[in-house]
Amino acid sequence: MLKVENLNVYYGAIHALHDISFHVDEGEIVTLIGANGAGKTTTLHTISGLIRQKSGFISFMNKDLGSVKPHKLIEQGLAQVPEGRRVFAGMSVMENLEMGAYTRSNKAEIKKDLEKVFEHFPRLRERIKQPAGTLSGGEQQMLAMGRALMSKPKLLMLDEPSMGLSPILVNEIFTIIKEVNKTGTTILLVEQNANMALSIANRAYVLETGKVVMEGNAKDLLSNDDVRKAYLGS
Repeated sequence: MLKVENLNVYYGAIHALHDISFHVDEGEIVTLIGANGAGKTTTLHTISGLIRQKSGFISFMNKDLGSVKPHKLIEQGLAQVPEGRRVFAGMSVMENLEMGAYTRSNKAEIKKDLEKVFEHFPRLRERIKQPAGTLSGGEQQMLAMGRALMSKPKLLMLDEPSMGLSPILVNEIFTIIKEVNKTGTTILLVEQNANMALSIANRAYVLETGKVVMEGNAKDLLSNDDVRKAYLGS
């Protein structure tokens, strides 16, 4: 579904990504884990076209993304939930969700998907008229995910969904990620909470200073001694 091959990205003279390669198959949850500065968010931003690679190849559904403008990716079935949520603070919960469906025209389908979002996130229904900026951090994360789902993505990219949330809310968000995946949405998850990410993913890639240093089955990496020492605090 998604293929990233030999990706090199620079910030000026700084070589941020070094020949990164990975793939995401349809129906999977794939996670990129690593410490701050490892290149996880840069990887997502490059896939989304927000950053342009110096070299390398990115394809989605067998289509080269190199010539696709960032705002057109949503029409290809690719959606990203950015780090820090980035909801439209002055707009209501409902208006934010409607913004997620701005490329769609079938009102019946939009209404059906809105109900699915409320099934995943019942708290959003309770706050449907509330300004998004007044929601709690956890509720804003739910809204950002719901807004992305309203675009009906084939692949949902999540950037640090657990950031700044309490342990209870982290568990809730990750349960919802699994539910979304079971309903047919493929997930690419960037996450600093390696323990949670590996516990729900099918496969994982470990990034260090812009390089993939390890990859494999998520459960195998969860029990790998080197991974445990470096990222799981044990």
